[in-house]
Amino acid sequence: MKIINVVGARPNFMKIAPIMREMDRGAGLSPMLLHTGQHYDEAMSKVFFEDLGLPQPDIYLGVGSGSHAEQTARVMIEFEQVVNREQPDLIVVVGDVNSTIACTLVAAKLGVSVAHVEAGLRSFDRRMPEEINRIVTDALADLLFTSEKGAEDNLTREGIAREKIHFVGNVMIDSLLHSLKRAEQSSILELYQITPGQYAVLTLHRPSNVDEQDALISILDALDKIQKWIPIVFPMHPRTKARIESFELSSRVAKMEHLFVTPPLGYLDFIRLFSKSRFVLTDSGGLQEETTALGIPCITLRENTERPITVTEGTNMLVGSDREALLSETRAILEGEGKSGRIPELWDGKAAERIVSVIREER
Repeated sequence: MKIINVVGARPNFMKIAPIMREMDRGAGLSPMLLHTGQHYDEAMSKVFFEDLGLPQPDIYLGVGSGSHAEQTARVMIEFEQVVNREQPDLIVVVGDVNSTIACTLVAAKLGVSVAHVEAGLRSFDRRMPEEINRIVTDALADLLFTSEKGAEDNLTREGIAREKIHFVGNVMIDSLLHSLKRAEQSSILELYQITPGQYAVLTLHRPSNVDEQDALISILDALDKIQKWIPIVFPMHPRTKARIESFELSSRVAKMEHLFVTPPLGYLDFIRLFSKSRFVLTDSGGLQEETTALGIPCITLRENTERPITVTEGTNMLVGSDREALLSETRAILEGEGKSGRIPELWDGKAAERIVSVIREER
């Protein structure tokens, strides 16, 4: 059974790695790895591939950046040629990036089955491009693998047949648990001279937070206060760095003595960093899940989340753009009154086993 596993951006790497490992364990499957090149930073991609033990891609499309339409169109044009040449039996897509929807559209029009890993997640905010990607991918997929029970409800409401849906758990947590021990070898804490449990970690990259000057200034106002209470380590996304420079806010950031800006980090370094932190501030998706799995308080700088189980069962709190809410939740954590949670069902490091088992049964 020839399978093309698609990745396009770094969050995809963590999701596909355990699936590729599991596919390689048994006979009867012939998996290939295709990288669209949507995230095209070669150095960072190389680090993630090495950290995750991923093989070099069998196929690299190298589509690069562009608007959502341009990027999606380039992937479709290149991927159609691959599918026609390789004649796969199944395409596996993960997450919600442009590569996910582009490859799904091509496969559906060529009559090739699609499996979507991390199906059914919804923010119910169609202003987010990722939400459109999720909805369309799920509508076209033949196998839908969900990470939480609520995702199945979302899918059935949208008319997806229940027999297509399989609750398997969270592959992000597979990668996290698989990598925790190796991450202990990272020297990132020593490099930045920080003590476990005595610092916070910040990630910030969403357009709603960094592309609008007023929103970014409001966040920086809050961070200026928080970094006086506890040191913050901030691996800065290239998009955020560019906006801070264009808005002439670099000197303001530099004046925050206890905000330690670092370059983007590899997977193992970042696991080591956030897993030893007091709490995390973020606007990303996967980090909401990883902190919940490790019991680390997480303050999410978004109005909504497509991962609601991290709020209802986990350690995640949504504060949106409310500066006072951000400061209040931070104070609560520092005073020992931060939110606690529990690990959601099937977040046990075995999601990839379940996924590959279903694929084998569907042959």
